[in-house]
Amino acid sequence: MTISIRSAKPGDEETVLGFIKSLAAYEKLSDEVVATTDLVAKTLFGPSPKAFALIAERDNAPVGFALYFFNYSTFLGRHGLYLEDLFVPEDQRGFGVGKALLSRLAQIAVEHNCGRMEWSVLDWNAPAIAFYKSIGAQSMEGWTINRLTGGALKALAGEAKL
Repeated sequence: MTISIRSAKPGDEETVLGFIKSLAAYEKLSDEVVATTDLVAKTLFGPSPKAFALIAERDNAPVGFALYFFNYSTFLGRHGLYLEDLFVPEDQRGFGVGKALLSRLAQIAVEHNCGRMEWSVLDWNAPAIAFYKSIGAQSMEGWTINRLTGGALKALAGEAKL
């Protein structure tokens, strides 16, 4: 069975959102998903998208997805590709779907002259960590991800208006 990778397109909103919800369930974060098909359509397929998605298919059926965007490295003076989400349902793992998605992302990064490709992984996700190491990825020890959301984000935005 051949795995094909294609860019998500209008009409794929439900598929993308379904993968997002499945990923959130796997990560025990379902209560944090507020995305809707309308939001996915607007942000991925609107007039000026800032994020992009790939869909992996086998036998014309979706079997995984990756969502990414471009960032910028001041140290490298070049853009980078940031993988926000990668998900392959458990019954589809072990067939090369994840590797095919990552390979296509690496091709996109090279096509766009990116200096690097990065992503985060939950520290308890041993299978994913082992998989990423097997393809040559290196953990960024000593770095901590910081995040502002909800009230804290709005409060800081209010402070910036002073």
